[in-house]
Amino acid sequence: MKNAMKKLLTATVALFALVTAQSALAGVKIEHWVSPTGARVYFVESRVLPMLDVQVDFAAGSMFDPPGKSGTAALTRSTLDLGAGTRDETAIAEQLADIGATLGGGADTDRASVAVRTLSAPEKRNTAIDILRNVLQAPRYDAAIVERERARTVASLKEALTRPDAIGGRAFWSALYPVHPYGRQATPESVAALTRDDLAAHHARYYTAANASITLVGDISRAEAEKIAESLAAGLPAGSAASLPVSPVVPAGSTVKLAHPASQAHVLIGLPAIERGNPDFFPLLVGNYTLGGGGFVSRLMKEVRDARGYAYSVYSYFAPLKQTGPFQIGLQTKRSQANDAIKVTRDVLAGFLKDGPSAEELAAAKANLTGSFPLRLDSNKKILDNVSVIGFYGLPLDYLDRYQANVQAVTVDAVKQAFSRRVRPENLITVTVAAD
Repeated sequence: MKNAMKKLLTATVALFALVTAQSALAGVKIEHWVSPTGARVYFVESRVLPMLDVQVDFAAGSMFDPPGKSGTAALTRSTLDLGAGTRDETAIAEQLADIGATLGGGADTDRASVAVRTLSAPEKRNTAIDILRNVLQAPRYDAAIVERERARTVASLKEALTRPDAIGGRAFWSALYPVHPYGRQATPESVAALTRDDLAAHHARYYTAANASITLVGDISRAEAEKIAESLAAGLPAGSAASLPVSPVVPAGSTVKLAHPASQAHVLIGLPAIERGNPDFFPLLVGNYTLGGGGFVSRLMKEVRDARGYAYSVYSYFAPLKQTGPFQIGLQTKRSQANDAIKVTRDVLAGFLKDGPSAEELAAAKANLTGSFPLRLDSNKKILDNVSVIGFYGLPLDYLDRYQANVQAVTVDAVKQAFSRRVRPENLITVTVAAD
């Protein structure tokens, strides 16, 4: 009996894996509309599992922190679901547990997000959606909760400021964006000064229908999705879309060296490079696989780690944002080797900028990026993550359908041209923490 059950379970798991893989390969059908209250809505019907994932994104990330009040967006979001309407934080947690649902989300540079995952049966999802609606529309920001979360955030920041990786990351972003909100950093002092009124004002300004993007993925119909989306948006202020600051100017190249007693030097090299939706993205993505995004087959790994043993790991990536996001190279090395490791890293980058990838490297990059692509869509949660990015950043609805073709269309010349436009050696910022 046990063997029969085990075989049945194995067969079920295999069937589910096959269905999700085939679904990913077949593409994702994204339906889009604008709700009567002005929120943008993106919906993918998926009947594979009796689940529903809903995420609401607002242009309310740290780039919208008021001057002198860095940390507002993060603290607003972290206290958002700790009491709403008639529910305190305990009631929210208990009701979610009773129906097997979860709340998630967070705040980053561009976005503040709130997400719920629930069973799709009406008696379960209705409660989950009601809690999500309550959290979005009527957060309580109880004084005691704000004080507790503010203290936790201050303590976390103080701890981070002792670690070389955090110190380096903060210095890197400050150097890349010296006069742009992307470069602002929350400090223990700026967070400690925040009040309940600051959080409520941030919520009132940015958590609005016109500033919202709603993504639904799961076991519901289009009509049900429309009803859920409008119930989430209808109780929000109409508001207006968040206005963006002037795009960041790429600063002149510089070197920042910070003292620290750590035995390992932390090195970051990069510059502001590209925004979401830019046509250079795919050539940069494919080229970077060869440079530093392909793990052990990348040039940086081969030269910095394998050939010289300067670092256990070295990587590079592009992080496109609403406005110009960074290109970054990172590594850790012995304090005494930091200068040598930086020289080799910059030499590898210079060689790549000059010659681009070889035909063999280009083919390997394309094979990996296209071959692994279905794994990015093999669950409702992964589909939600991808579609929410498409919605928030206004990417084409066929972005996922065309992803593999866009990768395959990249040529060596396209890589060289994109890198020459986006990665100029004279603009590179180098931040080193704990080097001799």
